[in-house]
Amino acid sequence: ELMTGYTMLRNGGVGNGGQPWVLRWSSRIRLTWLSFTLFIILVFFPLIAHYYLTTIDDADDAGKRIFGPRTGNELCEVKHVQDLCRIRESVSEELLQLEAKRQELNSEIAKLNLKIEACKKSIENAKQDLLQLKNVISQTEHSYKELMAQNQPKLSLPIRLLPDKDDVTFPLPKSNRNCRLHNCFDYSRCPLTSGFPVYVYNSDDYPFGSSLDPLIKQAFEATVRTNVYVTENANIACVYIILVGEMQEPIMPKPTELEQQLHSLPYWRTDGHNHLIINLSRKSETQNFIYNISTGRAMIAQSTFYDVQYRPGFDIVVSPLVHAMSEPNFLEIPPQVPVKRKYLFSFQGEKIESLRSSLQEVRSFEEEIEGNAPADYDDRIITTLKAVQDSKLDFVLVEFTCKNQPKASLPTEWALCGERDDRLELLKQSTFALIITPGDTHLVISAGCTMRLFEALEVGAIPVVLGEQVQLPYNDVIRWNEAALIIPKPRITEVHFLLRSISDNDLLAMRRQGRFLWETYFSTSDNVFSTVLAVIRTRIQIPAAPIREETAVEIPHRSGKAAGTDPNMADNGDLDLGPVETEPPYASPKYLRNFTLTAMDIYRSWNSAPGPFHLFPYTPFDPVLPSEAKFLGSGTGFRPIGGGAGGSGKEFQAALGGNVPREQFTVVMLTYEREEVLMNSLERLNGLPYLNKVVVVWNSPKLPSEDLLWPDIGVPIMVVRTEKNSLNNRFLPWDEIETEAILSIDDDAHLRHDEIMFGFRVWREARDRIVGFPGRYHAWDIPHQSWLYNSNYSCELSMVLTGAAFFHKYYAYLYSYVMPQAIRDMVDEYINCEDIAMNFLVSHLTRKPPIKVTSRWTFRCPGCPQALSHDDSHFHERHKCINFFVKVYGYMPLLYTQFRVDSVLFKTRLPHDKTKCFKFI
Repeated sequence: ELMTGYTMLRNGGVGNGGQPWVLRWSSRIRLTWLSFTLFIILVFFPLIAHYYLTTIDDADDAGKRIFGPRTGNELCEVKHVQDLCRIRESVSEELLQLEAKRQELNSEIAKLNLKIEACKKSIENAKQDLLQLKNVISQTEHSYKELMAQNQPKLSLPIRLLPDKDDVTFPLPKSNRNCRLHNCFDYSRCPLTSGFPVYVYNSDDYPFGSSLDPLIKQAFEATVRTNVYVTENANIACVYIILVGEMQEPIMPKPTELEQQLHSLPYWRTDGHNHLIINLSRKSETQNFIYNISTGRAMIAQSTFYDVQYRPGFDIVVSPLVHAMSEPNFLEIPPQVPVKRKYLFSFQGEKIESLRSSLQEVRSFEEEIEGNAPADYDDRIITTLKAVQDSKLDFVLVEFTCKNQPKASLPTEWALCGERDDRLELLKQSTFALIITPGDTHLVISAGCTMRLFEALEVGAIPVVLGEQVQLPYNDVIRWNEAALIIPKPRITEVHFLLRSISDNDLLAMRRQGRFLWETYFSTSDNVFSTVLAVIRTRIQIPAAPIREETAVEIPHRSGKAAGTDPNMADNGDLDLGPVETEPPYASPKYLRNFTLTAMDIYRSWNSAPGPFHLFPYTPFDPVLPSEAKFLGSGTGFRPIGGGAGGSGKEFQAALGGNVPREQFTVVMLTYEREEVLMNSLERLNGLPYLNKVVVVWNSPKLPSEDLLWPDIGVPIMVVRTEKNSLNNRFLPWDEIETEAILSIDDDAHLRHDEIMFGFRVWREARDRIVGFPGRYHAWDIPHQSWLYNSNYSCELSMVLTGAAFFHKYYAYLYSYVMPQAIRDMVDEYINCEDIAMNFLVSHLTRKPPIKVTSRWTFRCPGCPQALSHDDSHFHERHKCINFFVKVYGYMPLLYTQFRVDSVLFKTRLPHDKTKCFKFI
């Protein structure tokens, strides 16, 4: 078309239809121009505008910006934007106000919740206070009724009257040989409430003091310094004691000189009444130099007496002082089992002077029947014993001639042969040890006989004393027939039959009784001196001084943290224990039989020994006879089962424990730097019935944290500081323990309240035994011939661990003061085995196994820090402890039992409409 148009234009625009063509062409040009214009506008104008706007916005003067972004205030100048801003600000302010109100309401709700909890606790405390007040009122009424029901009112102690310094009006007996307590002892110097003060003269102040044996004098002085009865005030003394022997032969004073020195004592008072002259013998030689001395009304204590010299019930036959300055070595003492040894009996001795030679033919038994008594029974004894030895029916060893030079002896006395070690070796192989009394019947006892008796008891050979006229040591207060055989000499032909007829059980019982007598009254200088004082004190019926209690040094601590109640601890499960005694802390009654016991139970207090004879050993220290204090800390007179003040037919909860209507226990908890575990354990005791007090034995030298807040569990918590870290501290008789019952529990032990309550009720019916939860047993290792400690589950047990066990406070005294020190030393050495030692002690005394009560399988605290029992060496040490304890006791005292105590209705399903029986076996 362009070509056509160009051709037409060149031709002058003349052609066919020229004018219309021009119109059409101009129209097309306009459309093209319009399109081009639009394209320019649409493309370049935005670019120019963008460049212009960008250039304007880059201007330094913010006020010259036209199209740039504006601030909020500038935008809010627009009306509708301002409205939106006001709405936003109003909403934000309201939201802030609502949030503040919400927080304020939440704070008020929290405060109200705290007030509600406080009110609930106040209500609970008020209920408990009300219940305690009711119990106090009931207790007061009960005490009032008891006081009104007493036949004899309680009397105050009499006023002590001090005697005059010079007793010139004291009546004289016709002869010193007739002296007895009623005519030669001044009771006015020894009132019942005097405490038995004893004044001891210093032997070095007198000339004869330089002649005394140095070892005996040193041992005597050491004993006097520690004795509780010794006083330095001679004006108030009840008894005056002077040591005069054993003397050294070369420098021994003449009898007249010694008599003059005795009469010159400052408190002799013309006749020496209330004086005790002690002549101790360390060697086997006999010294009886007092025989030729006028001692007036003074009592004599020595090992040799003639019948004209000995005054029964007034003088005292004492044992020899063999271990003067040393403790006996228990490892050298032979075991008490096997019962029968190599020799049935043995005897070694030589009589220097005899009324008839043993080589002469003795008269027949028929001749004696006719009335002609033999000149000397010792001849018949020699012949009979030789015949038994020659018969070879039993292994016996009798020697009537010493291989070496015999010891010095009195006429007709059988002298000892050989050295002490040689004699002990023979006695260790002998079941019985013959002791032939002197042929002279006027010699009632000699130092040689007491030495033979001492050595026989020491190594477990049962003494067989030939001669019923003999006066054995302390014979007026000790039943020697429980530890020895005393046979008249005319029965010498029946001795062999008699010894063969004794059963093994009786042999073991006599051997154990003899071991007890030796350990308690013979073994050390302390025992000998204390026994002599106890004999005199018992004769004049003065109660013993109270046994020492450990003074509890309290560690100050802050309390007040409210202890919660763990539902797991308070849940009794299916064990319904019946009514519960909920009383305020109540101490066990004081012991009131101090004065009557000395008069009524002399033999009981002196002859009590482990075994079938008596239940508890009473030492010369008399821990069981405190004066106006308590019976071993507390008690109503410790009885084997139950004890109590009498009465019967009370309701169930009042009659438990053998007629003791009200009783509580003290928790003793040993701990060592485990504060969190300790606090949790104390909190678990909150609300525990029968609980009197908690004594926490802090066994660490590091004191508790000052900011530590102790829980308030409703009873006092006493934190006791110890002198050293020792597991023996668990069993110290702290003076803060005011109840007979002690619950010894570890700080990581988990026990429910119903388990503790049930264990306590069981203990009240078996007060002489350990009653607890975790059981263990001992076993004999045949390949190694030794004892083993076993903690595996078994159908029998012989020990109950004291990590959760009840026992009587009586055993705390025995463990700490009477039990051999060697056992406590081993506990300290291994830091282990204190629970085994307590089980040994109780089983040794009672000859009964402990009692295990039902508990959960899970006993230890889950997640608590590791205890000492988790150490690998723990069991090896316990093996060693058991074997060492057996050597100390001389036998294995632990007894097996397959008995466990459950509630009568334990695991019993009963209908709800049936009445439950709240009793237990």
